[in-house]
Amino acid sequence: MADPSTYRPAPGSIPAEPGVYRFRDDNRRVIYVGKANSLRARLANYFQDVTTLHPRTRQMVFSASSVEWTVVASEVEALQLEYTWIKRYDPRFNVKYRDDKTYPLLAVSTGEAVPRAFFYRGPRRRGVRYFGPYSHAWAVRETLDLLTRVFPMRTCSKGVYNRHENLGRPCLLGYIDKCAAPCVGRVSVEEHREIVDGFVSFMSGH
Repeated sequence: MADPSTYRPAPGSIPAEPGVYRFRDDNRRVIYVGKANSLRARLANYFQDVTTLHPRTRQMVFSASSVEWTVVASEVEALQLEYTWIKRYDPRFNVKYRDDKTYPLLAVSTGEAVPRAFFYRGPRRRGVRYFGPYSHAWAVRETLDLLTRVFPMRTCSKGVYNRHENLGRPCLLGYIDKCAAPCVGRVSVEEHREIVDGFVSFMSGH
């Protein structure tokens, strides 16, 4: 167990760009993976005043002996790399990627004619692809917010979808281009399925 001050990166050495970081222990095992829109701002939080950290985070920084990072081009790339590394390294301070009903999941209803992505917590069902679990509900919503900018698939409930289909106009997400609005025929069911396939492929690390 190391004092975080012994491996704190030198001032100015951490880039301000988006990226993913890994904390390692004395045996070079990855014990935590995280992502950041600004690596400099995020990593500074771990070293400024450890007494203010969440107990589990404080335990992590004292269990680590080094930290390293990889710069990427965007928040979306950081999200994908973080997801890939957590699955690869299975860090003990990250939520385990297991079937645990207590943790929130990102779900995609691939069995529907017009699939949707949504927050979910509970037993897994057929016809739905699951990603996660995530440590917090906000992490699922943050992921959806980021990815629907690139893959503007449906995220609304059946009731909302049917209402806007009958109205003949999309919801707010359709107007701000975070949904391709299949409800009003802006894209066909087949075209929307291609968007969904891209979303699922991205989340699968392909």
